Amino acid sequence: MEPAETLAGETVSLRRWRATDGAALHRAINESLDHLGAFLPWAVDSYSESDAGEFLRRTDRQWRSGDRFEYAITGTGAEIVGGCGLMTRIGGRGLEIGYWLAKSATGRGLVTQAARLLIDEALRIGATRVEIHHDEANQRSGAVPRRLGFTRAGTRAASLGGGTASTGTLVVWRMLPGEWGSR
Repeated sequence: MEPAETLAGETVSLRRWRATDGAALHRAINESLDHLGAFLPWAVDSYSESDAGEFLRRTDRQWRSGDRFEYAITGTGAEIVGGCGLMTRIGGRGLEIGYWLAKSATGRGLVTQAARLLIDEALRIGATRVEIHHDEANQRSGAVPRRLGFTRAGTRAASLGGGTASTGTLVVWRMLPGEWGSR
């Protein structure tokens, strides 16, 4: 089963990325390179319009193949303030949640709301578990699963390179379907 292309919360909306989002994606990331580059290798030095276009083409292919379901995060207006998604890479019908937020949109609970929407959707489509992985030095990303009632399941070595502040160790948080209702 495929997730919905749009999800709406109180002050945040998620929608499947569109081919026409390149300029807005490029702007949101470039205004936040110092913030994002600390933990995301694709935002360390620069992020070009070509990078944005390739990301949008790749996310469309991955959505159609069922490997990843990536969304633009928009706040109360239609402006793109970040991105998030459900990824199948943890296997066994489990879904991993990933997220990033523009520096100007932090501190308002938008990523927590976006993750809440993704959890609901993951469970609706039959996920056996939901996980969030983040670099152990990224305290802001770690606050999200903690607030949402995930259980810290351990740590593991990062398989991909990280940003300028990455430690190479990921913290793994897990939630099983029966635990979400008890949050």
